[in-house]
Amino acid sequence: MEILKIENLSKIYGRGETAVKALDEVSFSVRRGEFIAVVGPSGSGKSTLLHLLGGVDRPTSGRVMVDNTDIYRLNETQLAIFRRRQIGLVYQFYNLIPVLTVEENIALPLLLDGHQVDKEHFNNIVNTLDLQNRLSYLPNQLSGGQQQRVSIGRALINNPALMLADEPTGNLDSKNSHEIVDLLKMFNKTHKQTLIIITHDERIALQADRIISIEDGRIARDEVIRP
Repeated sequence: MEILKIENLSKIYGRGETAVKALDEVSFSVRRGEFIAVVGPSGSGKSTLLHLLGGVDRPTSGRVMVDNTDIYRLNETQLAIFRRRQIGLVYQFYNLIPVLTVEENIALPLLLDGHQVDKEHFNNIVNTLDLQNRLSYLPNQLSGGQQQRVSIGRALINNPALMLADEPTGNLDSKNSHEIVDLLKMFNKTHKQTLIIITHDERIALQADRIISIEDGRIARDEVIRP
């Protein structure tokens, strides 16, 4: 079942002679529960693509359909709500709120919506991420690997339709990188969480179901690794 559909997606920065085409008529679709790695050289358009899929930036043209919703037909308020509820974002530098505890950072999307935290779901995530003894800690009291686990918990707390990770291991050592990738894979396989990872690491890419290579803003290759 299709969870994501991208049609003729383009993004141009600037105008006239200084215009830069970061994405150029990109189209592809993603099945529910699929794990996709997006690879390509620096400046190829990978992060631009992720930001457009996540509703963080608006395209110059084209459509992004997430779970049958054309997200760029939504106004800014509607898009912010949809993004918070349906799209989980994990960044290289964690993007945690420094004055909030681990527990508050993970629950933040629910708290912003004025929703009660489902304790069973929350505890399942926290225990899986091995954060149960760190809930009262602030981000600066955690290691890099622990901070990234918190950002994963925050991304998953709403059971999003789509989880997007932008170089999630880029700021971690090899041991923590391996653990974070294993956690993302576990949520993908066990919970059928649709996952798209931007990565420069070929070892991570080869663990995906499918690799999409971006060059000069276009899809250069779309290769199924395992059906």
